[in-house]
Amino acid sequence: MRALVQTVSHASVTVDDEVVGEISDGLLVLLGVTHTDTPQVAQTMARKVHELRILDEERSAADTGAPLLVVSQFTLYGDARKGRRPTWTAAAPAEVAEPLVTAFVAALRERGAVVETGRFRTHMIVESTNVGPRTVLIDL
Repeated sequence: MRALVQTVSHASVTVDDEVVGEISDGLLVLLGVTHTDTPQVAQTMARKVHELRILDEERSAADTGAPLLVVSQFTLYGDARKGRRPTWTAAAPAEVAEPLVTAFVAALRERGAVVETGRFRTHMIVESTNVGPRTVLIDL
């Protein structure tokens, strides 16, 4: 599992002209799933992201109650080492990825986090205003 975590003053996801997820002053989490990921990996990633100290004064979403916007992003597993056309073979198929993204979100909510999400298997427009900017890639 791979998460690209960014501090944002605002982030939103729009699907078919409808805002389906939106936060202010929190973390935008782009989440990729690979073939070997499990529900336990989703739990571990949720803890890591929730406790990641990248907010002001080295605080975490767990410390501050900052909201998170989680967006599934299979392209985090794109591989463009050869040529100019990325391959997506390391990304888990949707049937495997969707329940693990759902498990990640559920694990965050079990920890008390306020979580908004994108919508799986749709064309999403993701907008964000990065703060800092602070961006961290977590690879489990």
